[in-house]
Amino acid sequence: MTLRAPGWIAACFAILALAGCASTPPEQDPVQIKLNDLDTRLARIERVMANQSLLELSNQLEALRSDVRAMHNDLDLLSHNLDASRKQQHDLYADLDQRLKNLESRGAAGGSAAAPAPANSAPADGSDKASYQAAFGLLKDSQYDGAIAAFQKFLVAYPDSQLADNAQYWLGEAYYVNKSFPEAQSAFQRVVDKYPQSRKLPDAMLKIGYCDYELKQWDAAKGVLSQVATNYPDSPAGRLAQQRLEKIAAEKQ
Repeated sequence: MTLRAPGWIAACFAILALAGCASTPPEQDPVQIKLNDLDTRLARIERVMANQSLLELSNQLEALRSDVRAMHNDLDLLSHNLDASRKQQHDLYADLDQRLKNLESRGAAGGSAAAPAPANSAPADGSDKASYQAAFGLLKDSQYDGAIAAFQKFLVAYPDSQLADNAQYWLGEAYYVNKSFPEAQSAFQRVVDKYPQSRKLPDAMLKIGYCDYELKQWDAAKGVLSQVATNYPDSPAGRLAQQRLEKIAAEKQ
C-alpha cells in the first residue's frame, strides 16, 4: 500500500494543474482587439463629420435667411418709393383740381359781372405755342368766356399743332368751370375721339364722367368712371374716378 501512494499523489497534482489551467481566462485575439479599436475610432469620426455637416447646413440656412431679409428690405424701399411717387402725382393732380374748383367758385361769384375778355388776337409772331399760352393765361385769370373763344380760335388756326389735344382738353375745362356741362362734355369727348393717344385721355374721360354726374346721367357716369378706374388704376385720374364712384354709390343708398 505504501508503494502505491506516490502514484496517487502524482495524479492529484495532475488534476489540480488541469483545474488551474481551466480557471485562467484565455487571452483576447489581437486582431479582434485591433478591429474593435478601429470600429470605435470610425464611429467617433462619423460623429464629428455629422456635426460638421449640420454646422455647414446651419450656416447655409442662416446665409439664406440673411439674403431673404435683405430682399425684403429692398422690396420695402421700392414700395415706399413707389407710394411716395404715387402720392406726389395724386397731390399734383388734386392741387390742379382744387385750383380749377376755386376758379369755378370765383366765376360763379362774379357771374356776368366779370370783365369782358380781350379780343385775344393771335400774337405777332403767330406761333402756336404763343397762342396756346395766351389762351391758357385767360383761363388762369378766370376769364372763361375769353378762354373758350381763344382755345376755339387756336384749334381752328393750328389743327395739327402738337398742343392741339391740350387745347381741346382745356377748352373742355373752361366750359366745365363755367358750368356749361353739355358743352364741356362734348369738348372732352372730342379729346377721346380725335386724340386717342393723348396723355390727356384719362383726364378727359374722367371729366366726361364728371359732366355726366352733373347732368344726373347716373348710368353713363358710372360707366365711364368705371372704365377710367379699371384702365388707369394707378393714375390720379383712376383714383379720382374711384372716389366719384364711391360718392355716387353713397348718394344712391
